[in-house]
Parts: sequence; structure tokens; C-alpha cells
Amino acid sequence: MKIAIRLACLCALLALLPCAHAADLGGTWKGAFPFDGNNVQLTFHLQVSSGAVTGTVEGLPSTPAAIHDGRVDGDTLTFWVDTDYDGQTYKLLYKGKIAAGKIAFTMDTADGSWGTEMTALKSDAPVVSVAPDLGGAWKGAFDFQGSSVPVTFHLMSAGSAVTGTVEGLETSPAEIHDGKVDGDTLTFWLNTDYQGQTYKLVYKGKIAADKIDFSFGTDDGGWGATMTATKSL
Repeated sequence: MKIAIRLACLCALLALLPCAHAADLGGTWKGAFPFDGNNVQLTFHLQVSSGAVTGTVEGLPSTPAAIHDGRVDGDTLTFWVDTDYDGQTYKLLYKGKIAAGKIAFTMDTADGSWGTEMTALKSDAPVVSVAPDLGGAWKGAFDFQGSSVPVTFHLMSAGSAVTGTVEGLETSPAEIHDGKVDGDTLTFWLNTDYQGQTYKLVYKGKIAADKIDFSFGTDDGGWGATMTATKSL
């Protein structure tokens, strides 16, 4: 008799689990995914009723995009949205794994030509951004006393940490220190010699599709310049 009661309780608990996941979904969720070297911020406004999910997604080219065929099954959320890009309309398929306070999404075009992953958190939690892949060679030039100075950045990235070297300065190659990427911003510093003195140059770069717009200068503010570096093919 006791075993039968325990089994009945267990079955009742398992039956309630999908409802618990569904109840937790209602509200605003925020996250970001990498696209062409940038982090694209998305906001999901979700409403749930008897396992059906409705709402909108903000941050895509077509915004807000209405959620279609949304449903939650256990710890899995699925839906699709339409969005425009470069004059074409694409159907994006979303599949999310629900956990405590987060949804781990995969998102793909219906034709399978593109896909990515992202994590969305409840709106009272910070947005999780995916650092863009900066690995490779980036080339540019800056003006110094009327001359163009070509520079090559050899970057390696692992998560938000960035290492590597810079070629083209008086000290070449110069090692990158404290390199990190935060959203679409890259920062680091290096040491270089000029006329018998060592200077610390501080770099700040704005990352866009296949380019980085740098502002940089000595840490004492005595000199500075700007330049754009593009990724070398």
C-alpha cells in the first residue's frame, strides 16, 4: 500500500513538471548572439497559457517579431519567427533548453543555411554576451608626423581574453598585455620604444564586421591617434 501511494505521488509530481517549466517562462528574457563580429542583443517577451507560448522577439532586423507555434514540452521550448535581412525574409527556428533562470537556445534558418547559439536570462539578471572571434591578422595604418605607418595585429582570442602581438612599431613585434573583449569593445596595452624612451600605448577598439576602429595613445595622454584595422584574408 505504501509503495502504491509513493508511486502515485511520483506520477503526480512528474505530471506537474511541464507545468512548472511553463509557469517559469512568462516574462522578459535577454541574451545575445555573435553575428559578423558583433554581439546582437535580443529580448524575448513570453506569455504562457496551458503549454502554448506567445509573445515577441526584439532586436532582429524585423522588430518586434511575433512568435509563432510556440510551445513548451517538459524543459524544451520551441517556436519560430519571420525576419528580414538584406531584402529577404527568413524563417528562424528556435529551440530552447530551460533551466533555472535561463534558456539555452539554438537558432537556425529553416533552410539550414545559418545557425548559432545563445543563452537568455531572466530580465533581472545580466545579459550574457558571446565574445566575437578575433583570431587572425588585422592590418591598418595610422598617420605619424605626416607619414603613414602600417601596422599588423596578430590576435588570438579565447572567450573574452585576447593575446598576440603588434608589428610595425619601433619595438616590433610588441606583445599585447591585458587584452580583453567586452561586447563590441577590445582593449589592451603594449610597450614600445621611441627615441631611446619606452612608452606604454593603450588601445581601445570598436569591433564591427571585419574591422576594428582603434583609438590609441600614450597612457600619459601626451600623444594619440586613430586607425582602422581590417581582417586579412
